[in-house]
Amino acid sequence: MAKVNVVLGTFYGDEGKGKIIDYLSKDADFAVRCTGGNNAGHTIHVDGKKYAFHLIPSGILNPNTKAIIGNGVVVDPKVLIEEIENLKANGHEVNNLYISDKAHVIFPYHIQFDQLLEDLRDKDDKIGTTKRGIGPAYCDKFERSGIRFEDFISDRFEGLLKRNVGQRNKILELYGCEQFDSNQILEEYKQYAEILRKYVTDTVSMLHEALEQDKTIVCEGAQATLLDIDFGSYPFVTSSNPTIGGISTGSGIGSKYINEVYGVLKGYSSRVGSGPYLTEEDNEIGDQIRELGHEYGTTTKRPRRCGWLDLVALKYAVMVNGITGLAINHVDTIGKLDTIKLCVAYKHDGVEDMKFSTNPDYVEKCEPVYEEFEGNFGEISHIKNREDLPEKAKKYLSRIEELVGVPVKFIGTGAGRDELIVD
Repeated sequence: MAKVNVVLGTFYGDEGKGKIIDYLSKDADFAVRCTGGNNAGHTIHVDGKKYAFHLIPSGILNPNTKAIIGNGVVVDPKVLIEEIENLKANGHEVNNLYISDKAHVIFPYHIQFDQLLEDLRDKDDKIGTTKRGIGPAYCDKFERSGIRFEDFISDRFEGLLKRNVGQRNKILELYGCEQFDSNQILEEYKQYAEILRKYVTDTVSMLHEALEQDKTIVCEGAQATLLDIDFGSYPFVTSSNPTIGGISTGSGIGSKYINEVYGVLKGYSSRVGSGPYLTEEDNEIGDQIRELGHEYGTTTKRPRRCGWLDLVALKYAVMVNGITGLAINHVDTIGKLDTIKLCVAYKHDGVEDMKFSTNPDYVEKCEPVYEEFEGNFGEISHIKNREDLPEKAKKYLSRIEELVGVPVKFIGTGAGRDELIVD
């Protein structure tokens, strides 16, 4: 039977999913990006080169792997073309890329509305959106006025675009904002359509043919569990389902085909944008973690909020996604600190337990309960077996496994592609 492995983020994104996807894609026939848009970023270091992907699946770097942008993704064609050209400039043919005909297209009016809506929010209500048009594109999708790639490359495109621009201009007029010229957008986007046309196909049928042929598939989620539109810290979330459900709806792959579900995290935690973050260290420790881990957004370059690893939230992510194995990156980074803290429970109304909630009233009354561990792991990037890690590092990893109830399968020991322990 075909094997479908899934890679998901467990916290607020930026956990290093690209590295795990890249490893799994070495032996995969297909790598599928299922949700999100160019508000997400995966960074991979290969042969001294740094690749930052925002739309293209990380598996594209393996020429024998077919990389699919699934139907659950919203695509800014200009950004996608820039990624394709960057890959070509670095010696990649990009003949192994496919775009779902059901994926939705982001247009300039989506980006405008994203910024407008964020600007209209009060200071304390800012979502922290990347203003890439992701949310408004999903709004159009569910409002049933979105333009899919099958429309984008068809004769229907001009009529659909002019309809949408006309409707959006009426709303912009109410806000007193500059309106869009549909002919100008049409001229620009027709050029994009011609470039991308050759990549567009029925990826659902393509994937099911692969399943019938017992091919190996890796599905990658964007962002992470605590940014999920349903299960995250609403409203400070993304506009899609980067949890396990989004894998099926964003690819067309049914749950019976899924084998392993890998949850990716870091030896510490980080978050971009607004929203609750109980283990944040808004102090010198947080600053130190940020600099050691180079915690600046792949997409926005914004400095990330940093803090200790939260096992209460991690256990919640394991539960929601049915995670079967953990991939912990930046073990080398957290190991550079003298002392490491690990959140092992929340204290709420005098009671300590591992109950997680996204309810803001509940979260406001919670305090993290910490255990301390020795740091200073030393240089570990060369280590290839878990048993060869320093005892201090093994103790930290074992405690995570013990409290969460899921084994650690991957251990990131450095930024490089090969600086990874596979257990």
